[in-house]
Amino acid sequence: MSDVSEDRLLDGRVRLRQPRQGLRAGHDAVLLAAAVPARPDESVLELGCGTGAAFLCLAARVPGLAVVAVEREPELAALARENAALNGLADRVTVIEGDVADPALRRALPRCAHGFANPPYWDAGTAPPTRLRSAATHAEAGLDAWTACLAAAVAHRGSATLILPAARFADGLAALAEAGFGSPALLPLWPRPESLARRVLVAARRGGKGPGRILPGLVLHAQAGDSPAALAILRDAAALPV
Repeated sequence: MSDVSEDRLLDGRVRLRQPRQGLRAGHDAVLLAAAVPARPDESVLELGCGTGAAFLCLAARVPGLAVVAVEREPELAALARENAALNGLADRVTVIEGDVADPALRRALPRCAHGFANPPYWDAGTAPPTRLRSAATHAEAGLDAWTACLAAAVAHRGSATLILPAARFADGLAALAEAGFGSPALLPLWPRPESLARRVLVAARRGGKGPGRILPGLVLHAQAGDSPAALAILRDAAALPV
């Protein structure tokens, strides 16, 4: 793909080549990566990785990860592989071209300690701005397909983490529960103090039996720009306690 830009995340720690006209990585990818409770040398799975922004941010925070990433669009999968190499992670990242709704993909996935995704969130019938942007944002498979795919790979007591529009948090929790993930947690992401959350992080554990939790949320913006708590994540790769 020739019409790409090279951008930086985590204060330049992550280099990212991405289409100029597609859905471009932003706060959602960094926040999703911050919420994955991976430890050094564990294995993780990302579904719908796009150009790799989230798994690259996670790998920048947690050393030694083995990453398996799934992407349906060949052009984006190729960029994700290129970005892994660009960041010195080619030997630790495997990018698979596949659809989360395909049972064959689920059978082929290796066992992983953690899984995460930023599933498409618009109805498939709405008008897409571009083909690649449509693939990233317009839902064809339901959330149950995404969580079932995570469940096929995530080990017992491993985590699944999703970032979703706030209006879909109940759907996300229900899909995780249906796939066998319990002990759910919800973390609201507020654009500004006293505003309604537009995004949420939802997480659960494979086979978890504990009660659900609503966690202290994160305010993203203050009067002068990003809030100090958000800057610690977006610039310094701090973790979110989900």
